[in-house]
Amino acid sequence: MQRRASSRTGRRSNRERTEVTRGDLIAAARKLFTERSYAETSTPEIATAAGVTRGALYHHFEDKQALFRAVVEHEAQAVAEEIERATPPALSVRRALLAGADAYLAAMAVPGRTRLLLLDGPAVLGRTEMDAIDLRHAGRTLREGLAAAMGEGAIAEGPVDALTGLLSAAFDRAALAIDSGASAADYRSAIAALVEGLLSARKR
Repeated sequence: MQRRASSRTGRRSNRERTEVTRGDLIAAARKLFTERSYAETSTPEIATAAGVTRGALYHHFEDKQALFRAVVEHEAQAVAEEIERATPPALSVRRALLAGADAYLAAMAVPGRTRLLLLDGPAVLGRTEMDAIDLRHAGRTLREGLAAAMGEGAIAEGPVDALTGLLSAAFDRAALAIDSGASAADYRSAIAALVEGLLSARKR
């Protein structure tokens, strides 16, 4: 019994060490990618910053692009979590869409996030893969909100995927503008007006 318990503890410790190492690599890579760009960052520099060997890096990630993909996925998930926290199920469809839009802009204000998700991400991984990542995270939350609005007749029926893509593009443009120094209040108001206008287009 004692030996089996120790064995189970050892397996948990190995798993935990793996998760810690991956987390350290993702955190180190994020810092370097946002400070220096993807192109100007090397895997030896990432390994050094994470406190691991280059061999350990390649044990967890196939190459630099795979590590970058993990960083991007981690950031996209963080944005979605912020949106979900701001939009509990008790909210009406209207309030959820407005709160979600505001939460998205707040989440994208984290330093380096617009560069990773909206600039370097498409350049390194391609638009198709970035769209797929978005649809697993923030894009998914938006699509669910729009689908709920359509179900309630709050907006005209139509291709929800196309509407999600168009509204996502508006949100991304606002995040980039704010990151470049534009008035966050102005863009928040503009996005709110866009959502309100969409919701006011009642199904006929």
